[in-house]
Amino acid sequence: MPSSPDPTVELPVLAVAELQDHLLAVGHDLDRLQTLLSESCALLLSGFDAAHRALDSVDPSRSPTAVQALRETLTDSVVALQFEDMASQLLRHTQQRVRNCADQLAARAFGADEDGEAAITPAPQRPNPVTQDEMDAGSVELF
Repeated sequence: MPSSPDPTVELPVLAVAELQDHLLAVGHDLDRLQTLLSESCALLLSGFDAAHRALDSVDPSRSPTAVQALRETLTDSVVALQFEDMASQLLRHTQQRVRNCADQLAARAFGADEDGEAAITPAPQRPNPVTQDEMDAGSVELF
């Protein structure tokens, strides 16, 4: 019975190093994106708080359209906060996958680390934590 061919592909060390650099740069970009998303969420929370205070100061009998507009603004803010949470989950998941790829690439190219083991984190059991693909009010799944 013939032996099955080894599916391992040998890559030149320089190519592996370049791929790993690209993966690490992607990870860094994802970190920056997470920071920007967190900052925009803080601004959104500030706007949410201001709208809530404004709603408390309005007499609904004197200006029902203003009250309705503020309620709609608050609803939009809640949807945006839910979007931020889902986007953050997806970013963390993607960052972990990029790190796993970089670790696996390094382990295959350079072998085990100084402890004699490759530092590879297993891939997550749940491939993608976010299944939502629509961001309209009423379509967001609360979790």
